[in-house]
Amino acid sequence: MTFTFQIESEASRDRLEKLIALRLQPGVDKAAIDARIWDLFGETWSIMFTDLSGFSRHSAKFGIVHFLQTIYESQRLLIPVIDQHDGILLKMEGDSMMVLFRRPEKAVKCAINMQHLLSEYNQSKADEEKVLLCVGIGYGSMLRIGDADVFGAQVNASAKLGEDIAKSYEILVTEAVKEAITAADGISLEPTNIEAPGGAMAVFRVKY
Repeated sequence: MTFTFQIESEASRDRLEKLIALRLQPGVDKAAIDARIWDLFGETWSIMFTDLSGFSRHSAKFGIVHFLQTIYESQRLLIPVIDQHDGILLKMEGDSMMVLFRRPEKAVKCAINMQHLLSEYNQSKADEEKVLLCVGIGYGSMLRIGDADVFGAQVNASAKLGEDIAKSYEILVTEAVKEAITAADGISLEPTNIEAPGGAMAVFRVKY
């Protein structure tokens, strides 16, 4: 199964690279090539980026073993929650996770459950042992290259929100997420003064 996924991702990346190379040729119809790329790889997903607050500071103070311990513990605690909400953990880089969900309400509910779990977990922990999660969530059209990577405006916005802007226990979502969620989903959002990267997109905070 792993071998099959590896072939799929490599084949997708190879096809994309060939189209990008074609797009670089003089005199080509770039709009037509762009349409081909979106036809091949364009999909609609909700995307979550997570980050651990204070991670770099604690790692510098307590060393590499503490760094590895915190990553391991965050994976042990959070990956089962992601699985329960049908998320696809596409990538982990250091203390950050990139997760895809078909439906934005599942992404938000997953984030809420993750925060509740960590809030309970942290009650009995010393400050340096706490797992403090920051979350950013987007939703919309993006280019998905097999199981290797995704690209798009909502990808960039949610990455910025989760990794740079959100604070401990905070869940920030783009306006596209808010518009896709209905009252029946039972999710409460409040406006913020934060402007999402890449354009005039409002940002909302999940109340939980």
